[in-house]
Amino acid sequence: MDVGEMNRAAYDRVATQWGAARSGFYGREEQYLELLLGGLPAGAHVLDAGCGTGWPMAGAVLARGFRVTGVDQSRELLALARRRFPEDGPGAPRWVLSSLEDYPFDEPAAAIICWDTLFHIPRERHPLLLQRMAACLEQGGRLMLTMGGSAHPAFTDEMFGQTFFYDSHTPTETAHMLRGLGFTMLLEEFMNQPDTANGGRDKGRYAMVAQKS
Repeated sequence: MDVGEMNRAAYDRVATQWGAARSGFYGREEQYLELLLGGLPAGAHVLDAGCGTGWPMAGAVLARGFRVTGVDQSRELLALARRRFPEDGPGAPRWVLSSLEDYPFDEPAAAIICWDTLFHIPRERHPLLLQRMAACLEQGGRLMLTMGGSAHPAFTDEMFGQTFFYDSHTPTETAHMLRGLGFTMLLEEFMNQPDTANGGRDKGRYAMVAQKS
């Protein structure tokens, strides 16, 4: 089983538990979202790349009057998203079953959220994915994403009794890639500090909001 299939199957198995655990914003997530969406006109298109259950990120974007496309490879997570936010009526979201590697990024977006998603994909695929997101973004559009917070090899870890794959460039490396794609960094900070120096499991988690110049 490849790592994409590993994560897809694992999220399908824990969808209900994950949905219950992800009950609201963590840390300063809502402030990051406000920075991402600030100044966008009502009805602007926001792509949630790795949307999960649609909560809280896509739900908050919809509540602010924006149009949402949510993409995720877990059928069960998307089923929860559709149950909470049906795909009918004015302003309804569109939910797409796809891995990010296979998603065409063919509809222009004013903003892209890639939250707790990129680090589930082998790092050698990150440059092309970031390039495709940059091409999809409208001029002046913004990207909000997380990555691992320290240098480490790819690894697996367990959540709700299931095994998940993780891999990431460092924040410095990711920021360098984004600047090379024409982004200006608006926000860069740790959400979780790594504790590997003390023998802990946490590799760290880092947040960025960047604007396409």
